[in-house]
Amino acid sequence: MRDAMVASSGIARRRVLLRSSWQAVNIGDIAHTFGLLRACARFAPEVEVWLWPMNIELGVREALARHFPEVPLVEGAWDATGQPTTPELARALATCDVLAHGSGPSVVAWKDLEAWRRLTGKPYVICGVTLDPTRGPEPESWEGGTLSALARNVAAAPLDRLTPPVNEVLRGARRVYCRDSLSRQYLHRLGLPREQTAFGPDATFACDVRDDETAGAYLAQAGLTAGTFLCVIPRLRWTPYYRFKSGFEENEHTARLDAINERTRHTDHAPLRDLITRWVTTTGRRALLCPEMTYQVQVAREELYEPLPPEIRAQVVWRDRYWLPDEAAAVYARAWAVVSLENHSPILALAQGTPSLMIRQPTDTIKGQMWPDLGFDDCFFEIEETTGAKLWDRLAAWLADYPAARHTAQTRHAAALAQVREMVMALAE
Repeated sequence: MRDAMVASSGIARRRVLLRSSWQAVNIGDIAHTFGLLRACARFAPEVEVWLWPMNIELGVREALARHFPEVPLVEGAWDATGQPTTPELARALATCDVLAHGSGPSVVAWKDLEAWRRLTGKPYVICGVTLDPTRGPEPESWEGGTLSALARNVAAAPLDRLTPPVNEVLRGARRVYCRDSLSRQYLHRLGLPREQTAFGPDATFACDVRDDETAGAYLAQAGLTAGTFLCVIPRLRWTPYYRFKSGFEENEHTARLDAINERTRHTDHAPLRDLITRWVTTTGRRALLCPEMTYQVQVAREELYEPLPPEIRAQVVWRDRYWLPDEAAAVYARAWAVVSLENHSPILALAQGTPSLMIRQPTDTIKGQMWPDLGFDDCFFEIEETTGAKLWDRLAAWLADYPAARHTAQTRHAAALAQVREMVMALAE
């Protein structure tokens, strides 16, 4: 029907090749793709999007087929001569008008942008990425810092933090959307014109796909009643990829990061344990411990569930398996609120109108600046500057006027979504 309407209007359809879906072990990386696809369908229905995914394991391929059956999948890479390895990728290069790089922690697919430019000469747009220059070879930089400290580092960071090829790819983009103002500030220091860059939030803000059937069955089995329970998401300061993902190996560097995790994992989760205790004791309601990444299933058990007093633990559900963003979003839609050490679960919850708290660890990148950029200052906390009591004060205010809390969450989300719309419209221009 959409094709027929566009054809009857005499408008030539613009085809966008979306390079995204960086990994399947993180619902945030999956939601980047789901969000941009939903944003294109909602705000630029005249655009036809082809998805070129990097990794769609763990049921992501099937979820894409369920929610986006109209989106062609383009699979392939580059051979030794720099040519596409599959007919569908060669066809996409010939047919699509623009390449969009999805939201991510960096210009993840810069080599693909470089090849696209070399082989096609067509434009490309980078949609909602972080470019963090605060991390270098010096060991102390891997300890991180608060956003205010990192902001000072961005202002003074060496201009060679990005490799020359990445620099060149950035300069060749039709537009670079940064999901935080600090990344954009660094690009201006590198000499990119202000009109070439813009603020573009994480595309997860547009991810509203839900698996209500699976979520409903899970909540019934877990004994959780819609509108009454609190979701809590854990996180280690550094993701131990080598333990669960191919292509990563244990070495001296991972040992250094593991040491940071071991030193901080229990203290980082202490405010969450305190908050859960206050929530259960004060409200008599339950809490759900759930993951954003696969490894966090076990972290939730070890750092949140098992250390709780028995009488509190009896009111807490530990989710014992990973999930996909459509089920997570459907659960968050039924939650009273979401409190997270991860960035994307709060965004998925806000897309459902559910109030959320984001707690940042110092080793996380400057992407956390996105929260104050979008006006979520009162819902954003630095882990080393907060306590369970401070987190509880925010929840207590929501308890005093929950309709107002939901209205605020929805209003702020609408503003973020409007920013995503601007980013998508650039693909349609």
